[in-house]
Amino acid sequence: MAYDLTKPLVIGISSRALFDLEEENRIFVEQGLAAYADYQVQNEDKPLQPGAGFELVRAFLRLNQFDPQRRLVEVIVMSRNSPDTSLRIFNSIRHYDLDITRAALSGGASVAPYLTAFNTDLFLSAYLPDVQEAINSGVAAGTLLTASAPAGKEKEVDQIRIAFDGDAVLFGAEAERIFRHDGIEAFQAHERDHANEPLTKGPFANFLMTLSNIQGMFPDRESVPIRTALVTSRGAPAHERAIKTLRNWHVRVDEAFFLGGVSKKEILSKFGAHIFFDDQHVHADPASQVVASAVVPYREGDDPTV
Repeated sequence: MAYDLTKPLVIGISSRALFDLEEENRIFVEQGLAAYADYQVQNEDKPLQPGAGFELVRAFLRLNQFDPQRRLVEVIVMSRNSPDTSLRIFNSIRHYDLDITRAALSGGASVAPYLTAFNTDLFLSAYLPDVQEAINSGVAAGTLLTASAPAGKEKEVDQIRIAFDGDAVLFGAEAERIFRHDGIEAFQAHERDHANEPLTKGPFANFLMTLSNIQGMFPDRESVPIRTALVTSRGAPAHERAIKTLRNWHVRVDEAFFLGGVSKKEILSKFGAHIFFDDQHVHADPASQVVASAVVPYREGDDPTV
């Protein structure tokens, strides 16, 4: 019987998000595909260094130790590499003893069409076009900033800490559009007047719900291996609608920070986030200095700046 990927949490990650391939990417951009391929083949027995998404992936895979009868997480490498240039990636996976056995190698073509075939819950890549296609197809996805501070760290992670922005990430972009077009006062008035009306789901709503379901498998809240946080620029009175929306979804977040425009970087550092998802570079870029950060593009036709 075929293995059922609808049961575990499925994370798709590109090779450049999992490993540090910045030098290799430079060769590809400056010298072309042939030079890149030659370099990878010549160095295929040399392990790659961990990339920005490495520790998060290793921590997620560690969740499988909690239930020997059921795998909670599957990680699939989804790469534009060809099979010939991928051996270095597989050798690096073996070097770090990562429990990853599946891969989609598209040979330069988009990997986005294969995300739904693998029932992917989260896709991380350093290549925006693939991430944009994933978002448009309804898959939670983020462009991982490869210069994120945690790259290369190797330490045991006892509890995965994931932080989300609110509008255009967990929630839809409607309120953000009002803020962009009409200003902060109109935004606050609108959110106050609609406090009892749930916000629409954003691209990461279903992913948060899946995490919440995993958290629910651990009756002792102190031992839950995943901790989540809402880190939003919203402040009072716009906080109420966000809280009531999560309540309406029957979803828990462990911590929430309503910053009212204060920098997110310091809060994320103190929270100890292993990854942070935000729709704006103005927040994600500074945050990437202290935590792995990913930018969530707007869904097609959903850009609040238009």
